Amino acid sequence: MSILNVFVTSENNSTELRLSKASTIDNIKTKLEPITGISSSFQQLQLYHNDTFVTSLEGHPPETMLGAFPIENLWTIHVIDTNPSRVKGQYNDVSLVKKFELPDEEYEKRTDSVLAFKKRNNLGRFNDAVSDTSSTSAQNHVLEEAAKSIKIGDRCEVDIGGDAMKRRGAVRYIGLTEFQPGAWVGVQYDEPLGKNDGSVQGVRYFTCPANYGSFVRPDKVQTGDFPEEDLFADDEDM
Repeated sequence: MSILNVFVTSENNSTELRLSKASTIDNIKTKLEPITGISSSFQQLQLYHNDTFVTSLEGHPPETMLGAFPIENLWTIHVIDTNPSRVKGQYNDVSLVKKFELPDEEYEKRTDSVLAFKKRNNLGRFNDAVSDTSSTSAQNHVLEEAAKSIKIGDRCEVDIGGDAMKRRGAVRYIGLTEFQPGAWVGVQYDEPLGKNDGSVQGVRYFTCPANYGSFVRPDKVQTGDFPEEDLFADDEDM
């Protein structure tokens, strides 16, 4: 089964995705729905190579496989939203969002806020006994302890927090770096979801393909039995 790394673009975002040439148009649209936010029934797929339009995937039976089209590695699938009731820019134009801002004076009066919690527990800037230096030292100690349980070659899962999905890969580097103080873990991801090839600012710490490498803090890394995920486990057997 041939696997391709393709770029997926839409009005709202751009990302990279691995697709099988055996995937059908209908299956691809289903996979793209949570990525683009566009309902599969309103998706119009276009194929590009180096910003040059190649062909449209529309007008073909939904069971047509991706391999039936002239597509190669690192080409682009552009998704157009054909929903006639959509509002252009509704997902990325913040001017359309009505914001509520609580005045500072009112926020400071609240007893259920983060600020009130910090005041009650003498945390952060409200703790006169703890200096910035000691706080940084304590944080570095925590990171160093977390790094002790990690070994080069370990399979791992990285949770960078926020809305980002957890990413799997292998540990390729553990230790100090020149770009930031404290302990860091160099990870080679299973997919091109990183930011480098194992080098940062001209200094090489390990070697991997471009955009597969990343450096994260040890407390974001969990090692264990994390095999490479089969993105096409729900596809029909070929």
